[in-house]
Amino acid sequence: MASDTGPSYDDLATAFRHHNFDPLYFFFGEETFLIDELQELLVEEALSPHQHDFNLDVIYGSEAEASEVIGLCQGFPAGAERRVVIVREFEKLENNRQFKAYAQQPNPQAIVLLACTEKPNLSAHPYRALKEHATWSEFESPYDNEMPGWIQEYVNGQGYEIEPKGLQMLADYVGTDLQRAASEIEKLITFAGDRTRLTANDVLDASGQTREFNVFELQSAIGEGRHADAERIAGRILQQASNPQGEAIMIVIMLGRYFDKLWKLQTPGAQRKNKYDLASLIGVPPFFVEEYKQAAQQYTQASIADAYSALLAADYELKGGSSRDATLILTLLLRRLLPPQSRPVVTGRPD
Repeated sequence: MASDTGPSYDDLATAFRHHNFDPLYFFFGEETFLIDELQELLVEEALSPHQHDFNLDVIYGSEAEASEVIGLCQGFPAGAERRVVIVREFEKLENNRQFKAYAQQPNPQAIVLLACTEKPNLSAHPYRALKEHATWSEFESPYDNEMPGWIQEYVNGQGYEIEPKGLQMLADYVGTDLQRAASEIEKLITFAGDRTRLTANDVLDASGQTREFNVFELQSAIGEGRHADAERIAGRILQQASNPQGEAIMIVIMLGRYFDKLWKLQTPGAQRKNKYDLASLIGVPPFFVEEYKQAAQQYTQASIADAYSALLAADYELKGGSSRDATLILTLLLRRLLPPQSRPVVTGRPD
């Protein structure tokens, strides 16, 4: 993570595990999952469970006032080395400007974590003072190409491995939502039972799709120009779904991510890069780069732009902008997503 965003998640987690605590932390950003993880780790490492009753306060800013919270922060620990005060939704805390003074002289016998659910105005107090005096960090959402690495690390941290195909499928499935990724990994661990290696089949089982009819096979059929197969796979996915409308929306989202990768491969010189650089560019294991390269060669930038337009229109229709059923919307969509040379010729009577 860039230095202008403060210490990284890994740096902070390592410090907590080594009981290297600072008296005041200020976290903010759109990736609240990482903030939540650090909050749990801080409490776990700073206090023993029996110390929670008298030395731990977790407060929501929308339900408190600053002077009351500062009073908790300035309190002394009871039968413990330190006390911990967590303030979630700090941006909603009434009169939180009072923390300007606290930031300049925090209680050395407390660990205070102030967490915002969005990026505040850092040029205004108390945020300006917190950024100057507290240990602060901004948590941004990861990029698409960073997700496979994050998933791999998270799975390994749970004591499991995940095969490359399963890793890519899971990354495509969850996008950049870390909370959803963690939830899906927990689901996969349940499906794996006694096994410590998670597979592509586990990903399919957890998603409710089958090994033959799933969105990953669908995107391969589209990229290879197999129109009949694409329609057959899409139709079967919707037939098997308990909520065809919701399933169709998910298909559109995932196909959008597929075309994001093909678009990146259209950048000048991309096709001349080695597979490892391309894997980093589009966020897939090197093993899968060739499949995406071959698909990208079937498209022009103009045809991918048309695919984006079709995906946006289908998303609008599926979310209430049309009375047509999901199967028809997807059928019409697929015709525009195929490589131009593979699209079926539509004939009709002249007006």
